Amino acid sequence: MNTRIRRTTGVLAAAVVLPLALSACSSGSSDSGKSDSSDKASAPATKSSDGMGGTTESASSMDQPFGPACSTVPKNGAGSFDGMAKDPVATAASNNPALSTLVSAVKKAGLVDTLNNAQNITVFAPTDDAFNKIPKATLDKVLNDKAELTKILTYHVVGRKLTPRDLQNGSFDTLEKSKVTASGLGESYTVNDAAKVVCGNVKTANANVYIIDTVLMPKS
Repeated sequence: MNTRIRRTTGVLAAAVVLPLALSACSSGSSDSGKSDSSDKASAPATKSSDGMGGTTESASSMDQPFGPACSTVPKNGAGSFDGMAKDPVATAASNNPALSTLVSAVKKAGLVDTLNNAQNITVFAPTDDAFNKIPKATLDKVLNDKAELTKILTYHVVGRKLTPRDLQNGSFDTLEKSKVTASGLGESYTVNDAAKVVCGNVKTANANVYIIDTVLMPKS
């Protein structure tokens, strides 16, 4: 009798264990399949697309300054890209010899502290050559009219950091309370269909700077 009970118990145990074992094998096989497919799906993610057929590497390169005028930036010191990244934007601009007129205008308008203390902004910075496109009499008049000068300078400032991708096709509110537009691709961008970015994506401690070849004028 005891022998029969043991046999019956053994059969029942086997009947229970066998489906569980099969289920475990099936589950392990399924998990393995999921892991494989998950690995395959995630593998391309290490080469994240930048939306233009690029990869992480090309996206990373777009995080660097670009444009023909960037070659004139000093390699070392406060006026270099590394040096400017340590200073707030007005201070950083003062260390770039190509922006001396802009720096002088910012001082005349009393905007040095405003720009240096702002957080996460974008500045479209006209070069000296950009200011030289304006007739001297007109420029002198503007430089001596603080209200008008402030209006023009704040029109060059956007209240958030813009990446090159943002500039591909966008419209942005400025501190002057009107909008600037931008368009372009790769390393070629235009602001307000007039000013070309000649050295873009320059980082300062509190701003992204795009150096442009024409002064932007807000609508009256």
